Amino acid sequence: MVDKIERDAQDRMHKTIEALKREFGTIRTGKASPHLLDTVSVEAYGTHMPLNQVATITAPEPRLIVVTAFDKTTVGNIAKGIQAADLGLNPLVDGQVIRVPIPALNEERRKTLVRQCHKLAEEGRVAIRNIRRDANDHLKHAEKESEISEDDMRKSLDKVQKMTDDHIKLVDDLLGIKEKEVMEV
Repeated sequence: MVDKIERDAQDRMHKTIEALKREFGTIRTGKASPHLLDTVSVEAYGTHMPLNQVATITAPEPRLIVVTAFDKTTVGNIAKGIQAADLGLNPLVDGQVIRVPIPALNEERRKTLVRQCHKLAEEGRVAIRNIRRDANDHLKHAEKESEISEDDMRKSLDKVQKMTDDHIKLVDDLLGIKEKEVMEV
């Protein structure tokens, strides 16, 4: 019982870290990355779809993303979707290929992106703390129902707290790395 609760908390915390990494990947730095367009939604075939389902995305140069549509009828909608995503990017349509130049970030925009990173990191910390709370509640309930001993509950509460501390440190480390990337000129 105790192992299952601890494993569940560990898995959920790990998934939170993975989700945070994906979110950080969508935040612009000075360099081109295909992940910048992960949040772009495109109207294609009568429905909204993620960009990566209607095109391939590559970054052949440090300041350029190239989007190649699978179907040339979706090129216009892809360009509109990139503009509508509010990423500060202006796609250039060239036949079936869309070139997205990545402009240099000014100081004000960098600070805004850092604030966005801090917000995402705080959301990650809150999610991890909520997972800790859930695990602690399950452990206390199991002890109350006499499914585990009080000693096992206390040991497990300590393990869950250590897991929480480790994952929050990981969030802080990821934030530091991303903040450095954004502020680099």
